[in-house]
Amino acid sequence: MTSPALSPLDSARRKAFRRLLPVLFLSYVIAYVDRQNVAVAKLTMVKALPGFDNAVIGLGAGVFFLGYFLLEIPGSLMVERWSARKWICRIMVSWGLMAGLTAAVTTPNQFYAVRFLLGLAEAGFFPGVIVYLTHWFTSRDRAKALSYFLIATPFAQVLSPKISNALLKIGTTEIVDGQTITHPLVMGMQGWQWVYVFWAIPAVLLGFGVLFLLTDRPQQAKWLTPEEREALETQLAEERAHSTRGKRMTVGEALRHPKVLLMALAYFCTVTGSYGIEFFMPSILKDWYKLSMDDLTWLIMLPPFMAVLGQLFTGWSSDRFKERRLHATLPIVMGATALGLLPFTQGNLVVTVAFFMIAFAGFKAYMPAFWSLPNLFLAEAAAAGSIGLINSVGNLGGFLGPTIMGKVETLTGSYAGGLYYLCGSMLVAATIVFKLGLGAKKVV
Repeated sequence: MTSPALSPLDSARRKAFRRLLPVLFLSYVIAYVDRQNVAVAKLTMVKALPGFDNAVIGLGAGVFFLGYFLLEIPGSLMVERWSARKWICRIMVSWGLMAGLTAAVTTPNQFYAVRFLLGLAEAGFFPGVIVYLTHWFTSRDRAKALSYFLIATPFAQVLSPKISNALLKIGTTEIVDGQTITHPLVMGMQGWQWVYVFWAIPAVLLGFGVLFLLTDRPQQAKWLTPEEREALETQLAEERAHSTRGKRMTVGEALRHPKVLLMALAYFCTVTGSYGIEFFMPSILKDWYKLSMDDLTWLIMLPPFMAVLGQLFTGWSSDRFKERRLHATLPIVMGATALGLLPFTQGNLVVTVAFFMIAFAGFKAYMPAFWSLPNLFLAEAAAAGSIGLINSVGNLGGFLGPTIMGKVETLTGSYAGGLYYLCGSMLVAATIVFKLGLGAKKVV
């Protein structure tokens, strides 16, 4: 029995998923590894470089987001008004160069400078892709498309530890089965340096590939038939007209909109929690349980794996039930609860890892529903500007979270105080998202 032929719209939707999302997914994998590999590199970096401790690494990890903050809104508008593929190409090539340059740092100030420049280079990528997806995916597909894109972050955290761990051994000495093994330098560089260089290369190469692999708008897609292009463009135009309800909001009005500002605050609070724990999870496990690098890198792959499942399920469920509010709120509460209870698990490795898994699932799973909210009341440039604002302000939490974790541990010798702060921050975010009332399921 043959299956019924797809309508032009459904055929276009299917092709867009298959053609665009793999490229965007892979790009974000590389972006996230380049942003986060300091969490693994620091394990030997602090031994190789005088003056580097948890406070320095935490501040350097956070400084990235100060540079990131400055160009987020312009980057989002470039995607809306110019060309997504050209802008993403520029971003990826420049961030690859900056990521590789981290291998050359020798002082804390150099580390801060390179991390700041890396933030400037990458700024605009994430909100730009969020805006770009609205050019291609209708409201019934948007959360699912977002989930396929967003799982790149936990996937990157699953993919990179073992590779980075192998690189970290370059230039070090270890004892295996009672025998001392020395790993020589490669091209005069140590392992932590190769972590930065190795992951920088695919960013530059894929950046140029984006020019040929992405298409800015459906009407430019030669891989769609004329009927498919027309059907998809018509559906997207109808949704944009409906979302504005007859009033077209300017970018300036959108940036001052109370709901946009509250979403920015909520995202700031969740990012404070998520980045605070992402940068310090390897250190917490190593300090609490004195794990070898091989054991540690296996364990830190488990929480991101759980996050992949959480994001996929939430994206599917949010689109299936046409509900965004609870799909954004409940995962944040779950992640916050796990962080608050984490200090009480010290001494039991299995329980500690389980709570890390719950935390990661929580602060990743909310994102597909959350990033579907701005387009419920904004369109086009106003939506692009608001997404840029929410992401830029929110990602300042990426400065605050790691900085607090590093500083509290340095001052107190314990991670508990920092974890309690991250928990409280995420509970504030959950309250804001719930009180906004956006995306609640409509009862007919």
